[in-house]
Amino acid sequence: MDKFTQLTGIAAPMPLVNIDTDMIIPKQYLKTIKRTGLGIHLFDEMRYTLDGAETPDFILNQPAYREAEILIAGDNFGCGSSREHAPWALLDFGIRCVISTSFADIFYNNCFKNGILPVVLPQEAVDILMDDASKGANARISVDLETQTVTSSDGQVFEFEVDPFKKHCLMNGLDDIGLTLEKVSAIDAFEATAQTRFPWA
Repeated sequence: MDKFTQLTGIAAPMPLVNIDTDMIIPKQYLKTIKRTGLGIHLFDEMRYTLDGAETPDFILNQPAYREAEILIAGDNFGCGSSREHAPWALLDFGIRCVISTSFADIFYNNCFKNGILPVVLPQEAVDILMDDASKGANARISVDLETQTVTSSDGQVFEFEVDPFKKHCLMNGLDDIGLTLEKVSAIDAFEATAQTRFPWA
């Protein structure tokens, strides 16, 4: 998993509330167990017409936001059914940070396990950042996980809270497998001892 420390990039404004995981990645794309290749289907039903053509007015289809790395979203982002494919699709598109007033718990935790930083800020701060993001590609927002701050393009700074353990994992690029591998020497020592003590096992 890629580390997340600091990010300065284009932020796409998406003021819809209750964006659920089926809107993020529709159910027909859940057959794969690969983490790559889902970005093209991100927000599929809003992003494309029924015949597969791009919907011109959808935010991520607009030239200014095709390279967006940050998403400023409405309340309760990632609600609905549990599907890890949702952060996979965001990450494969290039989104490394989502900012909202609240997230569904399972989606929130899945983000940290897949290299995405979900930032919770008060409504007033999200409104300012949403307006800032609406200015287009020239308005770049900065997110610093170490200092736990978000800085708008005009220098307004907003602090956010994050669980210390989740912060450690994201800053060091540690998913569940990475955390296990940190203990590999202890695991190897246990296995060597177990083979001696329990040769029949």
